Amino acid sequence: MRKKIVAGNWKMNNNKRETAELIQALKPLNFSTDVRVMIAPAFTHLVQAEELTQVGRIEVLAQNMNASESGAFTGEISAGMLHSIGINKVILGHSERRAYYNETDVALKQKVETALTHDMEVVFCFGEELDQRKAGTHFEVVQTQLETALFDLSASQWSKIILAYEPVWAIGTGETASPDQAQEMHAFIRGLIASKYIQEVSDGVSILYGGSVKPANASSIFSQADVDGGLIGGAALNADDFTAIIQSA
Repeated sequence: MRKKIVAGNWKMNNNKRETAELIQALKPLNFSTDVRVMIAPAFTHLVQAEELTQVGRIEVLAQNMNASESGAFTGEISAGMLHSIGINKVILGHSERRAYYNETDVALKQKVETALTHDMEVVFCFGEELDQRKAGTHFEVVQTQLETALFDLSASQWSKIILAYEPVWAIGTGETASPDQAQEMHAFIRGLIASKYIQEVSDGVSILYGGSVKPANASSIFSQADVDGGLIGGAALNADDFTAIIQSA
């Protein structure tokens, strides 16, 4: 049975001291055993975060990784490097990586395959732009993203995949998809997986919503039948807000 997941993507925020303070503020939190809580600090603080979360149930994941095992890729981080410091989860395909660093679905397919080769769990992000939503092509866009990057995986590999639907127009804008809009897309996604594989695979995949989730709207979004939690950006940088969102899951 799939679990609720609340993952905080800290992006390029928090220095070493701030990272430690935020983790220490979150550690005493008691949350349901049916909920997984994850944090994604900057690369420079992953070792620190892993050490600080050894006791407790907070899980640490990386914000990105390279598709190659090693080589002349200045500034990049490999799956093997992450594994060597105890990190076995990674966010791939975030809208900011797609927009600012030109990551394509084909390139992301390679990253996913590399991550799975290293037995890593993948939080795979995808979603439509505002003009695509207005044009009514949002379902087609999402279908193409998923089919290109993920639909060559075997059914068994889906046990390592967590999906994060991010309507790009709702990220950092203060705009949020309504609970009904989120549920509509999440149900569509689950149906796509069921049609490609079997219902059992589809039912086992956690599908998160990402896009201006806050304490005030988290409960209404997370209560939807096919919404299994959230990938949280700005609100995850505040311990009180992130705690409230976790408790809404």
